[in-house]
Amino acid sequence: MRDREQRRRMRRGWLSVIFAVLIFFGELVSAQIRYSTPEEIKVGSVIGNVAKDLGLDPTTLTERRFRIVAGPKDSLFEVNQNNGAVFVTKNVDREDICDHNGACLVELKIVLENPLEIHYISVEVTDRNDNAPIFPEKEKVIEIAESTLQGARFQLAGAHDPDVGINSVQRYLLSQNDHFQLEIRERGEDKIPFLVLERQLDREQKTNYSLVLTAVDGGKPHKSANLNVTILVLDNNDNRPIFSQEVYSVMLRENVDIATVVIKVLANDLDEGANGQVEYAFGSDSNAKILELFSLDKITGEIRVKGHIDYEIMDVYKIDVQASDKGQPQMTTDCRVIIKIQDVNDNKPAIEVTSISDSVPEDSKQGTVVFLVSVTDIDSGLNGKVICSITENVPFELKSSYKENMYSLVVKQKLDRETMSHYDVTLTATDCGQPPLSTFKTLSVHISDVNDNSPEFPRNPLELYLMENNAAGASIFLVSAFDKDLNENAAIIYQTVRGDGSKNDMSSFLNINSDNGHISALKSFDFETLKTFQFQVFKVRASDSGTPSLSSNATVNVFILDQNDNAPVILYPTSTNGSAEGVEEIPRNVNAGHLVSKTFRSTPEQRFDAPQTVYVLVYR
Repeated sequence: MRDREQRRRMRRGWLSVIFAVLIFFGELVSAQIRYSTPEEIKVGSVIGNVAKDLGLDPTTLTERRFRIVAGPKDSLFEVNQNNGAVFVTKNVDREDICDHNGACLVELKIVLENPLEIHYISVEVTDRNDNAPIFPEKEKVIEIAESTLQGARFQLAGAHDPDVGINSVQRYLLSQNDHFQLEIRERGEDKIPFLVLERQLDREQKTNYSLVLTAVDGGKPHKSANLNVTILVLDNNDNRPIFSQEVYSVMLRENVDIATVVIKVLANDLDEGANGQVEYAFGSDSNAKILELFSLDKITGEIRVKGHIDYEIMDVYKIDVQASDKGQPQMTTDCRVIIKIQDVNDNKPAIEVTSISDSVPEDSKQGTVVFLVSVTDIDSGLNGKVICSITENVPFELKSSYKENMYSLVVKQKLDRETMSHYDVTLTATDCGQPPLSTFKTLSVHISDVNDNSPEFPRNPLELYLMENNAAGASIFLVSAFDKDLNENAAIIYQTVRGDGSKNDMSSFLNINSDNGHISALKSFDFETLKTFQFQVFKVRASDSGTPSLSSNATVNVFILDQNDNAPVILYPTSTNGSAEGVEEIPRNVNAGHLVSKTFRSTPEQRFDAPQTVYVLVYR
């Protein structure tokens, strides 16, 4: 029944979800959620569902890397990536997590990616009555003179309960007797039990009394502890010491030197001789920590520093001091010393960084989150207030979150990997103490490549001089392009850009190796066949392997050069067998220099528009 009731309470929980979305960093979204769970809850129990409370699609949680990040107490809880449930992974002990603090909150940070979302969860661990009160000693012996007047009070050691609130010590009970009553005095949050003498003691009638003091907490069911009190009735010494103050209060700076005097208590006894000589001692319920940090001079009443005083460990100490005379029977009285510790700036800020990804693409938009940064300083007041800054002259900036001491390092301006591929950003956290203390942390930002550069040719256009009668299939030229990008974004593929297929289009007779840019001719060219063409134009395209692919073109001007591969030919006169012969008739009486005949010689290497060789036969 008890476990079912706890599960019902846990399911009802404190599921008042407070959304406080106050700021966006690029794609960053923040929200604050609060859950409640009792301590000692069964491992595996679900305390809430983040996906449901935030309206997230459960089917996308795994893909978006839905997870808890940062924080030393995160290991107590985990999230289910299948449905968004937050469940307990370890035993949750409130006293171990929060000691005696009133409200016990565990802060969790949940991150989702693509798009980035950050949500803060506060889990309140409520107290269970799982601890019984404990007395510092099992038995207390008090010596009381028979002459002690009615109304005399005798302090007893109070019980300690690790639980808080109603589950801590609420009342004390004293066993039934005829001479003593119980009186409770409240000193701040503490309840101090006292025995009050109601009837005169007579040692001749009874020498001792056995009483039981019971401390009871307010849990359900109640838990309790007993202290056995033995009263020894003695003679003489009818005055007890009296302190000048019932409560002493003093302020002490942390980190003070050993042996520093904290305060001096003073008690007077109206008796004479040994009955009036006072000695001081710490109260019997003083814990071991107080005995480690402070010493008490039993003669002078001076309290001195004995160990290292640290405000961050404890900011106030409550010490009971007892004054006793040396009479028979011995008489005692008590007072309380409250030592308040004053904080000094002795702790540097602590920086915690969560990386969103291993690298930042160079095409990232302004405001893209690179790192999540949280800073803490365990000092108080201005000593714990932290101001953060980063290196100047970097394309990033630090933006604060709606939650104090939470920041995001975001892209401030356009990135270019080809100009700068890596940045070391120094984060400085400085508190406002005097003197201020600083902590530095270097954040390494790698810029990843995107395909934003087209291949480039060293020259454009390119000129290719090709001798006729070339060997078909042989490499005749090499083109080379380069790409400023990396890896597949810089892997270049070469290809030809085909022409229109006209008579003047040479691209169909040339081929390029896609891997290395070697151009080869698919045929042997004959200058005499193409002598009507002065040059040909051949276009090459270089493309990278990025997504999407980028390309650029280069024009290759191809010039075919002539070789002397043809003999001269006589064009006129001709005969049927190809040899030249001719018969010319001339008048008998012609003068010298008279034109007899013309003979033409030509070679295929000559351009069609070049003058032909003409031989003239004249009469001499």
